[in-house]
Amino acid sequence: KKRVILPDPVFNDVKVSKFVNHLMYDGKKNTSYEIFYAALEVVKNKMQNEEKSALEIWKKALDNVTPQVEVKSRRVGGAEIRPDRKESISMKNLIIFARKRGGKSMADKLAAEIMDAFNEQGGAFKRKEDMHRMAEANRAFAHFRF
Repeated sequence: KKRVILPDPVFNDVKVSKFVNHLMYDGKKNTSYEIFYAALEVVKNKMQNEEKSALEIWKKALDNVTPQVEVKSRRVGGAEIRPDRKESISMKNLIIFARKRGGKSMADKLAAEIMDAFNEQGGAFKRKEDMHRMAEANRAFAHFRF
Protein backbone atom coordinates (compact mmCIF):
# COMPACT_ATOMS: atom_id res chain seq x y z
CA LYS A 1 0.00 0.00 0.00
CA LYS A 2 1.24 3.47 -0.84
CA ARG A 3 1.50 5.91 2.00
CA VAL A 4 -0.28 9.23 1.77
CA ILE A 5 2.22 12.06 1.98
CA LEU A 6 0.84 15.23 3.49
CA PRO A 7 1.61 18.58 1.83
CA ASP A 8 4.26 20.78 3.42
CA PRO A 9 3.26 23.60 5.82
CA VAL A 10 4.63 26.60 3.86
CA PHE A 11 3.78 25.98 0.18
CA ASN A 12 1.06 23.36 0.78
CA ASP A 13 2.69 21.16 -1.86
CA VAL A 14 3.09 17.36 -1.75
CA LYS A 15 6.13 17.48 -4.08
CA VAL A 16 8.00 19.60 -1.52
CA SER A 17 7.23 17.04 1.20
CA LYS A 18 8.57 14.21 -0.96
CA PHE A 19 11.74 16.18 -1.66
CA VAL A 20 12.21 16.92 2.04
CA ASN A 21 11.73 13.21 2.82
CA HIS A 22 14.56 12.36 0.41
CA LEU A 23 16.71 15.09 1.97
CA MET A 24 16.13 13.85 5.51
CA TYR A 25 18.75 11.99 7.55
CA ASP A 26 17.92 10.00 10.72
CA GLY A 27 14.29 11.16 10.83
CA LYS A 28 15.27 14.82 11.26
CA LYS A 29 12.45 16.22 9.18
CA ASN A 30 12.44 19.68 10.75
CA THR A 31 16.12 20.09 9.94
CA SER A 32 15.56 19.10 6.32
CA TYR A 33 12.60 21.49 6.04
CA GLU A 34 14.87 24.28 7.36
CA ILE A 35 17.57 23.38 4.82
CA PHE A 36 15.06 23.32 1.95
CA TYR A 37 13.40 26.62 2.82
CA ALA A 38 16.79 28.28 3.40
CA ALA A 39 17.92 27.01 -0.02
CA LEU A 40 14.81 28.50 -1.64
CA GLU A 41 15.53 31.81 0.11
CA VAL A 42 19.05 31.80 -1.35
CA VAL A 43 17.64 31.00 -4.80
CA LYS A 44 15.11 33.84 -4.46
CA ASN A 45 17.81 36.34 -3.47
CA LYS A 46 20.25 35.30 -6.20
CA MET A 47 17.73 35.07 -9.02
CA GLN A 48 15.69 38.22 -8.52
CA ASN A 49 15.73 39.01 -12.25
CA GLU A 50 13.65 35.86 -12.94
CA GLU A 51 9.92 36.49 -13.05
CA LYS A 52 9.24 33.10 -11.44
CA SER A 53 9.03 32.44 -7.72
CA ALA A 54 11.68 30.33 -5.97
CA LEU A 55 9.27 27.38 -5.82
CA GLU A 56 8.64 27.58 -9.59
CA ILE A 57 12.40 27.75 -10.22
CA TRP A 58 12.83 24.61 -8.09
CA LYS A 59 10.05 22.81 -9.99
CA LYS A 60 11.59 23.78 -13.35
CA ALA A 61 14.99 22.58 -12.09
CA LEU A 62 13.44 19.24 -11.12
CA ASP A 63 11.85 18.94 -14.56
CA ASN A 64 15.23 19.65 -16.16
CA VAL A 65 16.91 16.77 -14.29
CA THR A 66 14.05 14.29 -14.73
CA PRO A 67 15.10 11.39 -16.98
CA GLN A 68 12.68 10.03 -19.59
CA VAL A 69 14.38 6.64 -19.99
CA GLU A 70 16.59 4.52 -17.81
CA VAL A 71 19.01 1.68 -18.51
CA LYS A 72 18.18 -1.64 -16.89
CA SER A 73 20.08 -4.92 -17.13
CA ARG A 74 18.56 -7.68 -19.29
CA ARG A 75 16.37 -5.10 -20.92
CA VAL A 76 17.59 -3.96 -24.30
CA GLY A 77 17.69 -0.24 -24.98
CA GLY A 78 16.17 2.28 -22.64
CA ALA A 79 13.21 1.31 -20.52
CA GLU A 80 10.44 3.83 -19.99
CA ILE A 81 10.09 4.85 -16.36
CA ARG A 82 6.93 5.23 -14.32
CA PRO A 83 6.11 8.86 -13.47
CA ASP A 84 6.57 8.41 -9.70
CA ARG A 85 9.97 6.78 -10.27
CA LYS A 86 11.00 9.65 -12.59
CA GLU A 87 10.16 12.12 -9.85
CA SER A 88 12.04 10.11 -7.25
CA ILE A 89 15.16 9.71 -9.42
CA SER A 90 15.27 13.44 -10.21
CA MET A 91 14.94 14.40 -6.53
CA LYS A 92 17.61 11.92 -5.45
CA ASN A 93 20.03 13.08 -8.17
CA LEU A 94 19.54 16.74 -7.22
CA ILE A 95 20.25 15.94 -3.55
CA ILE A 96 23.20 13.60 -4.25
CA PHE A 97 24.97 16.17 -6.41
CA ALA A 98 24.17 18.98 -3.96
CA ARG A 99 25.84 16.93 -1.19
CA LYS A 100 28.92 16.36 -3.36
CA ARG A 101 29.42 20.08 -4.00
CA GLY A 102 32.01 22.02 -2.11
CA GLY A 103 30.36 24.77 -0.16
CA LYS A 104 29.44 26.18 3.17
CA SER A 105 26.09 24.84 4.38
CA MET A 106 23.84 22.22 2.81
CA ALA A 107 21.31 24.98 2.07
CA ASP A 108 23.90 26.87 0.00
CA LYS A 109 24.95 23.71 -1.84
CA LEU A 110 21.34 22.77 -2.56
CA ALA A 111 20.56 26.30 -3.76
CA ALA A 112 23.57 26.22 -6.08
CA GLU A 113 22.53 22.83 -7.50
CA ILE A 114 18.92 24.04 -8.00
CA MET A 115 20.15 27.12 -9.89
CA ASP A 116 22.49 24.99 -12.02
CA ALA A 117 19.68 22.54 -12.83
CA PHE A 118 17.39 25.46 -13.70
CA ASN A 119 20.04 26.70 -16.15
CA GLU A 120 20.49 23.16 -17.53
CA GLN A 121 23.97 22.54 -16.15
CA GLY A 122 25.52 20.98 -13.05
CA GLY A 123 25.96 17.40 -11.89
CA ALA A 124 22.32 16.30 -11.74
CA PHE A 125 21.60 17.58 -15.25
CA LYS A 126 24.75 15.86 -16.54
CA ARG A 127 23.62 12.58 -14.92
CA LYS A 128 20.31 12.79 -16.83
CA GLU A 129 22.12 13.47 -20.11
CA ASP A 130 24.43 10.49 -19.49
CA MET A 131 21.44 8.26 -18.73
CA HIS A 132 19.78 9.23 -22.00
CA ARG A 133 23.02 8.77 -23.92
CA MET A 134 23.51 5.27 -22.48
CA ALA A 135 19.94 4.27 -23.33
CA GLU A 136 20.49 5.58 -26.87
CA ALA A 137 23.75 3.63 -27.21
CA ASN A 138 22.16 0.44 -25.91
CA ARG A 139 19.39 0.76 -28.45
CA ALA A 140 21.99 -0.02 -31.13
CA PHE A 141 22.31 -3.55 -29.70
CA ALA A 142 18.54 -4.17 -29.73
CA HIS A 143 18.76 -6.75 -32.53
CA PHE A 144 20.92 -9.12 -30.44
CA ARG A 145 19.11 -11.76 -28.40
CA PHE A 146 21.02 -13.26 -25.52
